[in-house]
Amino acid sequence: MTDLGWIDAALVAARPRAVGALLRYFRDLDLAEEAYQDACLKALKTWPEKGPPRDPAAWLIFVGRNLGVDGVRRRAKQTALPDENHLSDLDDAETPLAEQIDAADYRDDVLRLLFTCCHPDLPATQQIALALRIVSGLSVRQIARAFLVGEAAMEQRITRAKSRIAAAGVPFETPGPIERSERLGVVAAMVYLVFNEGYTDPNVEGDRAGLTEEAIRLGRLLLRLFPAEPEIMGLNALMLLQHARTGARFDGDGAAILLDDQDRSKWDPKLVQEGLALMDKALRHRRPGPYQVQGAVAALHARAAAAAETDWTSIERLYATLEIMQPSPVVTLNRAVAVMKARGPEAALEMVEPLSDRLDAYFYFHGLRGALLKQLDRPKEARHAFDRAVSLANTPAEAAHIRKEIEGLGA
Repeated sequence: MTDLGWIDAALVAARPRAVGALLRYFRDLDLAEEAYQDACLKALKTWPEKGPPRDPAAWLIFVGRNLGVDGVRRRAKQTALPDENHLSDLDDAETPLAEQIDAADYRDDVLRLLFTCCHPDLPATQQIALALRIVSGLSVRQIARAFLVGEAAMEQRITRAKSRIAAAGVPFETPGPIERSERLGVVAAMVYLVFNEGYTDPNVEGDRAGLTEEAIRLGRLLLRLFPAEPEIMGLNALMLLQHARTGARFDGDGAAILLDDQDRSKWDPKLVQEGLALMDKALRHRRPGPYQVQGAVAALHARAAAAAETDWTSIERLYATLEIMQPSPVVTLNRAVAVMKARGPEAALEMVEPLSDRLDAYFYFHGLRGALLKQLDRPKEARHAFDRAVSLANTPAEAAHIRKEIEGLGA
């Protein structure tokens, strides 16, 4: 980190709390974000000379609110002042800072910000883009690169999301217990979607791969907001245990390395320990959910010192449980992998074949089907399945892996 690198780290860490509080004051996403950016510019000028404040987030909120009010007053010279309900708490601008900043307010502000970005009226793509822009502070260019779309298209997506929130009159109050329970699943799903966008990228330094770190940061933030929610513990455990394998998932050429063939000494032991501890804590609540089940699968892999020691029978049972909780052909496909390991390829193929109509456009379906047919010594059918998988590959690493499988079939 450079001499001034601490400033960037402090601004990034403070962003959710600061933008959330400014949103509470101004009740306008654009105005809150603009006030935060102005406060950051002032921090870049002030902090190198005077040193960091005791509480960077409190400093940014106080300065951002004052700069935002000044901006509203300047614009009022050309336009009419907004109604009082568009601005809040303007009468106490001179009260001591200590009276303005409160830990409970911080919690409510971040909660409000997350739930606003993940409003159910927005399509999932707009929810994710808006959360990455407002909560995480990623640039439009970064988000566009991560999702493989043009910068202008992503800018429009974010703008439309803000407009829909404004048009819908979304209240900026902290969600009550019922609404929080109903929408927490949406927020958690957004975080996991962000994680998966980065997890599939073999370039560990790329824009998409960086989304895994951001998703873990958001997951930890959610856990601080909901410290007794076992599903959020399970979500964090799942992401940590999967991310722990990053150093072993691809070779030097970017080709994928299957889980059974990975060098487990390259798995990050700190992330594994943190994930396992969270998983154990979640299970003690005895309120199982889909993220906990998936986290338990990842934990069984993590606890196996070698691939041969993996408890595939328990993993198959966990996927059977997940089929009941969250029925999906993809879940059944994952269960089939465990069945292949525990009971052989023939039993697994019986589970896979009925999924062909629903998963015909899914890369992993054809990849697994080809592998099963190969094990059953049906090379012609296996080659056809592998060819279809190559045509559906999402990354060069996936295509390269299937081509190796085809080479193994012989002439």
